[in-house]
Amino acid sequence: MDSTPAARSKPQSIGSTSIGTQHAPLWVRLADTALQLWNSSGPDEEIWNYHRGTLLYGIQKVWLASGDIKYFNFLQSKTDAFLTENGSIPSYKLQHYSLDAIRSGVNVLFLYKHTQQEKYRAAAALLREQLTYHPRTHEGGYWHKLIYPWQMWLDGLFMAQPFRAEYALEFKETSDVFDDIAMQFMWMEKNTRDNNTGLLYHGWDESRQQAWADPVTGRSSAFWGRALGWYAMALVDTLDFFPPHHPRRDDLLQILQRLATAIARVQDPLSSLWWQVLDQGGREGNYLESSASCMFVYALGKGVHKGYLSSHYLVVAKLGYEGIKTKFIQEGSDGGINLTDTVANVGLGGDPYQHGTHEHYFSVKVVTNDARGIGPFLLASLELETT
Repeated sequence: MDSTPAARSKPQSIGSTSIGTQHAPLWVRLADTALQLWNSSGPDEEIWNYHRGTLLYGIQKVWLASGDIKYFNFLQSKTDAFLTENGSIPSYKLQHYSLDAIRSGVNVLFLYKHTQQEKYRAAAALLREQLTYHPRTHEGGYWHKLIYPWQMWLDGLFMAQPFRAEYALEFKETSDVFDDIAMQFMWMEKNTRDNNTGLLYHGWDESRQQAWADPVTGRSSAFWGRALGWYAMALVDTLDFFPPHHPRRDDLLQILQRLATAIARVQDPLSSLWWQVLDQGGREGNYLESSASCMFVYALGKGVHKGYLSSHYLVVAKLGYEGIKTKFIQEGSDGGINLTDTVANVGLGGDPYQHGTHEHYFSVKVVTNDARGIGPFLLASLELETT
């Protein structure tokens, strides 16, 4: 799903800076790096996409933890750059039916709840409208995008379902909406889960027409770390808004528990991190990858703190966090830090066509200070250092 282009004119790292101090928490230091990197960007340099939505989600949490208004102002200015005063989003195209475009709805809802400004409610309603008409598989799963017909990707759960659950709770939608939210996770697991490892394949093609899809099962052929990370984060974040006595809540908890077991099994024993292709540790060309590692630390840590998972998984998360700090955090000057080794764009199909082989995932370059790494790191660091 990482097929949407990133910000087009963004610096890649911070060297000599005046942000923060070396004594501040890592989540503050990397948030300040992010503010400096994205300080001058706007709609001419960014796209209304999940990259920015993921980064801003991390910034939301930093503001809540620190109380420093500069983080709220950053979130608001970066969102307002795309909204009109009546809540329309000129660069957003509902008719494209892309789940990626929904992710920033979490930021819009956050601003609505903290300001009560009507434009944020209207923008959230516009994004919610897409999910009313979004194309589905025959059993009911959302297509990842209109241009990817009959396909469900793990990534799409994070893009749409936490927003959909929060919106449903905030605006008192009916219980059957939560039924459908749960079923999205259940269909994704049913159609992509490998019974031997418990891991989920990156994508599933109901039509079996894609070259990357197994002609019998419709599954793609690799366990991509970040895809499973999106799905794991989607579970713990959706549960925040899922009614406590809803009959489907236990289904989500069971999926999370099965997933946690599988994630812990493929944690690298030497580094305590996770590989780009999860079950191919040590294979030539494979590498330890930062965004997936941050996502798993966040999901496992939050899962324990919320009571969804046993305390064993907090040990897994703590080891992973220490590995992240050792391997992926790079000191800059004057208190700045960078996050390294985040894999760049990865998808299935498209043009040029991506076949989803192990070798393809191995071939994708890594970058420094990517929004898809910084956002999850902020979440993981806050979860492990402040909870």
